[in-house]
Amino acid sequence: MPPTKSEIESIIENADRGSPLRRRLSWGLLLLIAAIGIGAWWSSASQQSLPVYLTDAVVRTDIIVQVTATGTVEPTNQVEISSELSGTVRSVDADFNDEVTKGQILARLDTDKLEANVELSQASLTATQARVAEATATLNETKDNYDRAVLLEQKHVTTLEGLLKAKAAYERAKAALTSAEADIRVSEANLKINQANLEKACICSSIDGVVLDRNVEVGQIVASSLQAPVLFTLAADLKSMQLQVDIDEADIGKVKVGDAAMFSVEAYQGRIFSATISDLRYAPKTVDGVVTYEAILSIDNSELLLRPGMTATADITVAEIEDTLAIPNAALRYAPPAVEVDSGGTGLLGMLFKNAPRPPAATPKADTDGRRQIWILTDGQAASVDILPGETDGSKTEIREGNLSEGDLVISDQTTE
Repeated sequence: MPPTKSEIESIIENADRGSPLRRRLSWGLLLLIAAIGIGAWWSSASQQSLPVYLTDAVVRTDIIVQVTATGTVEPTNQVEISSELSGTVRSVDADFNDEVTKGQILARLDTDKLEANVELSQASLTATQARVAEATATLNETKDNYDRAVLLEQKHVTTLEGLLKAKAAYERAKAALTSAEADIRVSEANLKINQANLEKACICSSIDGVVLDRNVEVGQIVASSLQAPVLFTLAADLKSMQLQVDIDEADIGKVKVGDAAMFSVEAYQGRIFSATISDLRYAPKTVDGVVTYEAILSIDNSELLLRPGMTATADITVAEIEDTLAIPNAALRYAPPAVEVDSGGTGLLGMLFKNAPRPPAATPKADTDGRRQIWILTDGQAASVDILPGETDGSKTEIREGNLSEGDLVISDQTTE
């Protein structure tokens, strides 16, 4: 038992001041106090350096692997209706949210000029037909003259010059008839063009659907000389829509056509909608250096709750593993601290370096075949186990191979007491 403070003071006071005995007692007292302090610190440091492992049990569970992507809800078929003609809008016969059928009139342009062009083309066609009749009569007449000239020339009644003139007149008549017939085709084509323009003055729906947008008013002048203006935007049946999402390039290899997905929109908090991937686009999108690929998800919108343009967040299920051994992902990241090297020193410096802080462990690395090393707690001691990890849902990972059993304690972290 170490001497008490009063006993030490009594010994020092009884010794002569400045005597060798007093000096030896003073140095001995200092060494005794230092030894007691170092012993206490050593005991405390030894206790603090004992590792305390944080563990989780190996469980048997289902793992659902999902890929998250964002996008917008769009109609399966959206059509912009424009005008090929320039003119003044005479009437607008459809409005926002109207259900329309294919061929239904949406708006009309003023047709006075177009109707006049049709009448002009019809008159031109009639005049051309008359010229064909005239050319036909002329051809018949010149043919008779030519035949008669041939007979007279054979009987040596007329001159050769008269025969040649009759033949030239006949040839000119045939050419005139051919030209008149060609003019008929030109007139018929012009009539068809003007009739088509008259029909296009009626702006009609090209699909069965709903009017999403209307950008035209009565009296508005439509100018289509440079770029055809969009007058109406139509969407096909809104009971069947699609979700267009952008999938990160790191996840595109996991998804495939036919995968099921669940998504939510801001308008209906807490409600989940179902969808199925119907198409994966090959064309990349690069925004701020991030490469994504577009996926099309088919949606059943029979309740008409979803509207075009809604922003959605989708979780695409890419794998489902049932009743498999799994460990938390933290166990894959854990590695024990590097083993300290004993410097072999003795005395106070040796004890100080012996209990110096240990260097941190390096992050565990996977083997070339994908195998990993994890640590389990057995009888209070950490032991390594080689495993082959499988799919992960972000919090736990499937164990495909490894000497693990349900209930084993895997180490995910450690502290000191």
